[in-house]
Amino acid sequence: MRFAALDDNNSELELIEKTVVSLGHKCHTFSEGKSFLRTLQYETFDFLILDWGLPDTSGLKIVEWVRANIKDAIPILMVTNRSDERDVVNGFTAGVDDFMSKPVRVHELHARINALLRRFYPPQSQDEFVWGNYKCNVAQQRFEYSGKPVNLKNKEFELALLLFQNQGRLLSRQHIQERIWGMQSLELQTRTLDTHISAIRTKLKLHPDNGYKLTAAYGLGYRLESSTLSPLTEEDNT
Repeated sequence: MRFAALDDNNSELELIEKTVVSLGHKCHTFSEGKSFLRTLQYETFDFLILDWGLPDTSGLKIVEWVRANIKDAIPILMVTNRSDERDVVNGFTAGVDDFMSKPVRVHELHARINALLRRFYPPQSQDEFVWGNYKCNVAQQRFEYSGKPVNLKNKEFELALLLFQNQGRLLSRQHIQERIWGMQSLELQTRTLDTHISAIRTKLKLHPDNGYKLTAAYGLGYRLESSTLSPLTEEDNT
């Protein structure tokens, strides 16, 4: 998962980052609210950890902006010194999903992150999914279209699976590159992602006639759109 953490206290921010990374996720850190808001206009994240009290804005205003402008259901954990009931109510009303009191306690943060991940991203235990005419076997790293195997290279398979599992969601270029190529993706050639997108669009026949459309949002990223957003398990399809 791709996390974003916002806190103007460097020691707290570093502790949050280390905890997130220790759980196997990637974490981008920010210390200024307005800079973070600008980033949210062109980058995408799977999980937000926000400080309430910031020198240039408030975490609550950022939550309100996220809920008003980002249609995806992104978990938001608010880390704060505030404990007044009115603040908690205002936070939940604005769209906060959970609160954690400062100072940050590693084991509690660990538990709260995992609880929100289970709620927003339920684990998928099955190895095989069916989306319309497309079948994906994760264990065998194999895609089929209309019953015929599609020859995808390793990164093409990972990219196709990521897009199918996030149907309808805009994923930023950097988000995709980090998920597929890792944090070292900053060193990728500019056209690497575009080349892989073109390959899976062609090989998987992703066009409206087949019920799917893989589109580019100029300067932002890519979105796979489908009339059916929920995958079927193999059992559901029999």
